[in-house]
Amino acid sequence: MERIICIIIGYIFGLFETGYLYGKLKNTDIRNHGSGNAGTTNALRTFGFKGGLITFAGDFLKSILAALFVGLIFGSQPAEYVKILQVYAGFGAVLGHDFPIYLNFKGGKGIATTAGLMIIINTKMALIAMAVFIIIALSTRFVSLASLIAISTMFAGILVCGNLGFLPVGGNLLYEIYGVTGVLTILAFVKHKSNISRLLNGTENKLSFKKK
Repeated sequence: MERIICIIIGYIFGLFETGYLYGKLKNTDIRNHGSGNAGTTNALRTFGFKGGLITFAGDFLKSILAALFVGLIFGSQPAEYVKILQVYAGFGAVLGHDFPIYLNFKGGKGIATTAGLMIIINTKMALIAMAVFIIIALSTRFVSLASLIAISTMFAGILVCGNLGFLPVGGNLLYEIYGVTGVLTILAFVKHKSNISRLLNGTENKLSFKKK
């Protein structure tokens, strides 16, 4: 039951759709521009570097703030149990970001919010995956490709770190982390389905820092 509560708490945090709300401040509905997505990449294309950076920061922090909030609520519980509850809160934040009820369940693709969750699970592994993202994005200028490679790196790293005993939980709780991160990895690929098709067809848009 507590896991479900934490997912709901995370979902509420995830409803802060940074790109959409930033656009409203600019009297612009981001969903009517570019790809129609409310995430960082479309914010970058629509509002420029500043808008993209603000959107990334907001989306990245959602899962972290949800986890901190859950930590305050359940702080009296054993440390390993609190950590797994924080993971579920981060999972809920990604769901809230991807499927916001007030936007007809059409949000972003969850990469930045998932990155925030990975910081909670294993900071070093998350930073490695973020470095991979930056390298791929700058070298190919395909954000979608960089996102998918980065999140795959995260998941593989979580599996390796878990087997080596470098994660903050053990036993059955470890398998729960595997399950949550595995689901989020699959979700990322599902949300990027159209991008994958365009990458294969050679029609995917490349990264640009200019406003459209």
